Amino acid sequence: MACILHVAWDERLTDYHFGPGHPLAPVRVELTMRLAHEFGLWNQPGVTVTAPAPATDAELQLVHDTPYITAVRTVSRWAEDLGARGLEAAQFRYAHAFGLGTGDNPVFPGMHEASALVAGATLAAARAAWSGPAQHGASIAGGMHHAMAAHASGFGVYNDPAIAVAWLLGHGAERVAYVDIDAHHGDGVQAAFYDDPRVLTISLHQHPATLFPFTGLPAETGGPGAGGSAVNVALPARTRDPGWLRAFHAIVPPLLRQFRPQILVSQHGCDTHRLDPLADLEVSIDAQRAAHAAIHALAHDLAGGRWLLTGGGGYDLVQVVPRTWTHLLAEAASQRIDPAARTPAPWQDYVARRTGLQAPEQMTEGAPAEFVSFESGYDPGHPVDRAIMATRKAVFPSHGLMPL
Repeated sequence: MACILHVAWDERLTDYHFGPGHPLAPVRVELTMRLAHEFGLWNQPGVTVTAPAPATDAELQLVHDTPYITAVRTVSRWAEDLGARGLEAAQFRYAHAFGLGTGDNPVFPGMHEASALVAGATLAAARAAWSGPAQHGASIAGGMHHAMAAHASGFGVYNDPAIAVAWLLGHGAERVAYVDIDAHHGDGVQAAFYDDPRVLTISLHQHPATLFPFTGLPAETGGPGAGGSAVNVALPARTRDPGWLRAFHAIVPPLLRQFRPQILVSQHGCDTHRLDPLADLEVSIDAQRAAHAAIHALAHDLAGGRWLLTGGGGYDLVQVVPRTWTHLLAEAASQRIDPAARTPAPWQDYVARRTGLQAPEQMTEGAPAEFVSFESGYDPGHPVDRAIMATRKAVFPSHGLMPL
């Protein structure tokens, strides 16, 4: 299928930087965009790359409370003024009330501007996919799915996917589906639309008993009047490709086919990978690549091709993130990269110079990315099947579907 892809990108997006040693290092996005460039994706027919504008206060207020936005701007200015001295005691207490100045969300100079630009990039991609010339919009620097209306959380200051979904609802969308395959529960997006039946949020993540943000049980199914609109698949730690893909296909396609979204929004955190230092799933790049392709196909089958895709988590900065997200961008551009392809030599050299680390030589790990369909039979003795069944029992009846 030939696709038109709009990529919202500006090197200033790497200014979203919580400082040395923080897991969310912007070099992961930098290396992704350079790897995609070396594969010639930006020169493909139908692909445009455009610098976005920052989200305005009115756009941020689609999801975030005004006092919180004021706090982000204020604390950001304090960080510029105080520099290495850090916040004073009263300032620190004020920042903490909004989830800022914590280990996960340290304060940094220009924080408001950098965060607003990330939100603006996802909004630009949403506009392109919904009412612009493109079918697909990509915001690889986005995917900050933990930020809440009134406080920062989980490396997120402004919740760009939620802002984009709210914008879509305000511009004519009546059914928006959000699919989150990050290892961590997409709690901020779920919270933003928990009472809104127009938005179906599906999160496939590691079980909250073992991973931040410690939410995302199957019993979280939506608020009053929106039962079944929140879907959570809580997978056991150490779930591998066959189980992860089995769970994805057992939950996501049947619900999307029933919901019939007008646009599909997806968050592609790649911290599900076995090398990721912050989560405990054991998925390969090959399986992640297969999930990207499945989401792409669903967008065409069910949403007229309208697809907004974002990045998200992913903390193996060299081995995992650039390869996975380059495959994602290539998928969206209908220019799939051979999984056996070698990474370009100029990119390998750049990685060595930029990070001092050795770059991977192949674009995937050569895993088969195979699974057995859940429809072939339910195994109550298998923990992944029990997780699948818990979710299907919790939400399938609300959509007129049978759990088995």
